[in-house]
Amino acid sequence: MKMCDDGTTIAALKTRIAAFAAARQWQQFHTGKNLAMSIAIEAAELMEHFQWAPPADEVIDQQEVAEELADVLIYALAFANSQGIDVTTAILAKLDKNEHRFPVAR
Repeated sequence: MKMCDDGTTIAALKTRIAAFAAARQWQQFHTGKNLAMSIAIEAAELMEHFQWAPPADEVIDQQEVAEELADVLIYALAFANSQGIDVTTAILAKLDKNEHRFPVAR
């Protein structure tokens, strides 16, 4: 069965990412600093695809953009693993905070 957003949990992704790193003995390199820097580097690579794009933000190569986004998300979930962050809890708490900060009526 193919995994997709509708049927895959964040926990399953975090587990797969942790297993990938463990199989290569990369945990020693997965420090908060290194992973935070990797997120920023991959986000910059994602931005490159839009740097000189037409005003309508037309994606030049959808597959390459998807791969760069995947790199950002993989590093973000690896960061969550390394820091013991429950992603769902963090996202929901931030959304609650933003709802108060940016009410619909504003």
